Amino acid sequence: MNGMYVIIGGNQGKREEFLAKTCTLIEKEVGFIVQKSSVYETAAWGNTQQASFLNQVLFIETELMAMDVLVAFLQIEKDLGRVRQQKWEPRNIDIDILYFNDEIHVEKKLFIPHPEMHKRKFVLMPLQEIAAFTKHPILHLSCTELLLACADELKVSIVQALHSDMLV
Repeated sequence: MNGMYVIIGGNQGKREEFLAKTCTLIEKEVGFIVQKSSVYETAAWGNTQQASFLNQVLFIETELMAMDVLVAFLQIEKDLGRVRQQKWEPRNIDIDILYFNDEIHVEKKLFIPHPEMHKRKFVLMPLQEIAAFTKHPILHLSCTELLLACADELKVSIVQALHSDMLV
């Protein structure tokens, strides 16, 4: 069984509903969601002239391999109406693999760990909530250490706090 951390998020439409629909499709097509972070809201990163995003980190167990997961995630995004046109554009849903086991992938369309995650507070805050001591397989720093070193100044705030039980 493979374990992976992913971040889901979007800034168009009924954002909370897209997060919920994404979780449903992930469990149907990819694997079991073991943990969810709280939902966080943040200003757009990169192209800042757009609506704010809701984001959530999930820990998923799957029998799929990393490339198969990527293919499944791209299909889920498409099924939910995402159309890719340019980088950092508004979108109803985005699904990114942060970690897949302790593996490192540098392939044409698959980069694990996510190459920009350590620079983005909107990724690190929800990840730290459920994986504080998980080590980055290249930087060899825990999520807590990455968050402390992160220079990102965008405001990130909890919208929906995690319930006391960590299981979905």
